[in-house]
Amino acid sequence: MKELKYRVNEAIKSREVQVIGPDGKSLGIMRTWEAIQLAKSMGLDLVEVSPNSNPPVAKIMNYGKFMYEQKKKLKEMKKHQKSVEVKEIQITPTIDKHDLGVKMRKAREFLSDGNKVKFKLIFKGRQIVHPEIAKNVLENIINELSDISDIEQAPKDEGRFIIMILRPKSKK
Repeated sequence: MKELKYRVNEAIKSREVQVIGPDGKSLGIMRTWEAIQLAKSMGLDLVEVSPNSNPPVAKIMNYGKFMYEQKKKLKEMKKHQKSVEVKEIQITPTIDKHDLGVKMRKAREFLSDGNKVKFKLIFKGRQIVHPEIAKNVLENIINELSDISDIEQAPKDEGRFIIMILRPKSKK
């Protein structure tokens, strides 16, 4: 997890800061040491929330509570992120019609779940002398899945394999 860094109290380097009170209202531009004194008199910290503005923006708040809330938000955002996996399906040029149907159902399931599907067509023995048969099998797969997928990587020869990657159709 990426650690969040904020300058607090004496770590704030600028001479003046735009101060925001604990209630969210602007208190105006103050010297940094005056703002720190004000925050400490309230039993809170001065936290630099926007260091790139001119002058930097600092807020009077409870730093520990603020960091807890930030980490909680970060965790929540990570929870809602969906990672896309690449699922691999291996086939041969001489795959039976029924077997291909089973693989197509599985590929359709993977694509509807939002994953990419990598088809790896493997040549065995002397099958490599008839690449046109393999290309036909892959064309059938592309046509069959065209309603829910787009081609990310067109069929590409890699030695004894032909590899093709399909991704779920983008929602417009």
